[in-house]
Amino acid sequence: MIDFTNAIEEINNYKGSEKKKTLIYNNKKYLVKFPDPIREKNKNISYINNAFSEYIGSNVFKIVGFKTQNTILGKYRYNGKEKIVCACEDFTDNENVLYEFENLALSTNPDKKIETELNDIMEVMEENKMIDTEITKQKFWDMFAIDSIIGNTDRHNGNWGFLLNKTTKKAEFSPIYDCGSALNPMLEDEQIKKINEVELKNLAINCYSCIKEDGKKINYMSFIKQKKNEECNNAIKRLFVNIDINKIKIFIDNIDCISNTRKEFYKKIIEQRYNIIKSIYEDIKGA
Repeated sequence: MIDFTNAIEEINNYKGSEKKKTLIYNNKKYLVKFPDPIREKNKNISYINNAFSEYIGSNVFKIVGFKTQNTILGKYRYNGKEKIVCACEDFTDNENVLYEFENLALSTNPDKKIETELNDIMEVMEENKMIDTEITKQKFWDMFAIDSIIGNTDRHNGNWGFLLNKTTKKAEFSPIYDCGSALNPMLEDEQIKKINEVELKNLAINCYSCIKEDGKKINYMSFIKQKKNEECNNAIKRLFVNIDINKIKIFIDNIDCISNTRKEFYKKIIEQRYNIIKSIYEDIKGA
């Protein structure tokens, strides 16, 4: 793994809840996310596995064919302790700036507070003149579909958005970033060892998005199974053939710093959701 300990550090101006540093490595800027101390009692692990979630989640998106933030698993030594970190390459530059969806929402309808209600999100896409509505909707539902497979519980309005070109004023859907809440990062290895097949299936199915419908968080699998949202159905039809489950498994197997227990858990829970998506795809592909 790459050792970021002696990388050049800049003042950090990235938002978010994780501990983080801004580091320059090989002349590129990285947001380096550190594992947070556990905030729950009776936990034996010393940190959340969000670095693994970030790295694997981002690369699942990449395997499917998305433009995605480049991520690197590395290490950083602090106060005599070596920590596993996830370095996320900054995809902005002097010409292109990240414009998060929550900022778009704030500027679209000054009379309404926009949170994560699905209808509100769709209204912003339809009303705002800076973006291409149809393309943005497609990208949104594509993102939703893959988030459902990795079990991302925190795709709120501040961790997806657009790259705005300062010269042309054109806004395009940004590379995917911030997948640290995917793949059950709060589960420790000892807990994973005790999970049986029924419990694993329940974990795979009972996973909720940050996005709400009628005030309630959307259960990914239930929502997709209902097939009532045509734009979501179309995303499944577009994407499924690009989801290479074997390539995803091989990618996970080749990560050195993750225990075999955790690797098997990641592969199995992703495959559980993949199989659900597969059955839905088979139902709707000819529709």
